[in-house]
Amino acid sequence: MAGLVAGCYATHPVAGTAVPLGNVVVLTVTDQGRAVLEPQMGPSIESIEGRLTARDSASYTLSVTATQLLRGGQQVWTGERIRIRSEHVALVSEKKFSRSRTAIVSAATIAVIVGVAKGGLAGLLQGDEGKLPSDSAISVRIPRP
Repeated sequence: MAGLVAGCYATHPVAGTAVPLGNVVVLTVTDQGRAVLEPQMGPSIESIEGRLTARDSASYTLSVTATQLLRGGQQVWTGERIRIRSEHVALVSEKKFSRSRTAIVSAATIAVIVGVAKGGLAGLLQGDEGKLPSDSAISVRIPRP
């Protein structure tokens, strides 16, 4: 399900001051930033996602929703506020709703639902000849006369 929701959004690099407060941003941190943020956020942080709550020339303040790790994986956060100095940020990207990605994900989801509804699942439950496989756990009870 997370993959479906993620398919509806795209991130685009922006100039640091171009993002309005309240928008969702992804900050890719530098090696120095990773070292400085480790005590607060944990090791191996590649990027930080969250809602931009404050911005000045020296720092960003985010209500953090997730962090991406260098070796893959993600840590979910619950809106903790973190201040990140501008010198510790390599790239600022804005996360926006993508109509085209949403259309593609929606069409694929509908195709799967229609396929299952038309009996695509029946082939998985039945053998080649439309019969239940002999090794199934289904039993038939016949009442005694």
